[in-house]
Amino acid sequence: MMPKNLMRTLTLLALLGVAPLLGACHTTAGAGEDISHAGKAIEHSAEKHAP
Repeated sequence: MMPKNLMRTLTLLALLGVAPLLGACHTTAGAGEDISHAGKAIEHSAEKHAP
């Protein structure tokens, strides 16, 4: 068995390692929405200026 302090340290390191990944989810979703809105604006502009 691992000593209690070692187990706590490993658990803390694992949680700290996962925290940035969880925060990036919101950033990725926001970027996807922004790209989608930009694509729709380009499509609208192309339709507006089509012969």
